[in-house]
Amino acid sequence: MTAKPQVLLEHHLKKLKLPTMLRESEKTARQCAREKVDHIGFLLRLAEAELIEREQRATQRRIKAARFPMIKTLDSFDFKAIPSLNKMLTLELARCEYITSRQNVLAVGNSGTGKTHIALALGLAACQKGFKVRFATAAGMVNEMIEAKDEKKLLRLQKQLARLDLLIIDEMGFVPFSKTAAELLFELISNRYERASVMITSNLPFDEWPDVFGSERLTGALLDRLTHHVNILEMNGDSYRLKDSKRRKGKN
Repeated sequence: MTAKPQVLLEHHLKKLKLPTMLRESEKTARQCAREKVDHIGFLLRLAEAELIEREQRATQRRIKAARFPMIKTLDSFDFKAIPSLNKMLTLELARCEYITSRQNVLAVGNSGTGKTHIALALGLAACQKGFKVRFATAAGMVNEMIEAKDEKKLLRLQKQLARLDLLIIDEMGFVPFSKTAAELLFELISNRYERASVMITSNLPFDEWPDVFGSERLTGALLDRLTHHVNILEMNGDSYRLKDSKRRKGKN
């Protein structure tokens, strides 16, 4: 006995791993029949639905792999609260052309001005554009590398990080590094020079970075690489977090 066409179609779509086309086929067929859409239009609608969902799933995988501690967007950032921040440049960076050009981004300014928010939002935008992203605090990144070195897995970690289109290092300068940590971080950033993008947030002006890395020579070499192709976001002003907290309390 020959199987019904619908049963065969379901079987073939499962084998081809086209779950959205399988799920939407009957509903789309009814819609196309009502609207008198031909078979090409029917297939086009199914293919578009499959493609859209597949891209959404891929974006979610990239966001998960980025290890964002939270999801932030530029829409939720109050640019008026930090007038020193170049809004036009920030919005331009959200287009992610700097990643294609292998440029870097440095967000610098005093504490509480929203540097992490901006970094997270730009990282999210990069994931949505199809780029591979990783987010980590500076302390977290060096600890991960030191642990990998102790376990003789550093080379594998370095290869994984090298495959990223954008590496975001948050809170540079909050704690000084040991000699080993400073050297590992320098090697990480140096290996990405003109190969892939780095985004760093810091509450310290550049002339205080030697205090963090413990070496003026190493710091100078690091900044030379970071600032060769760089977009700088200056974010000085009153604490954005404090203003936001007061605003929220005022609504309650």
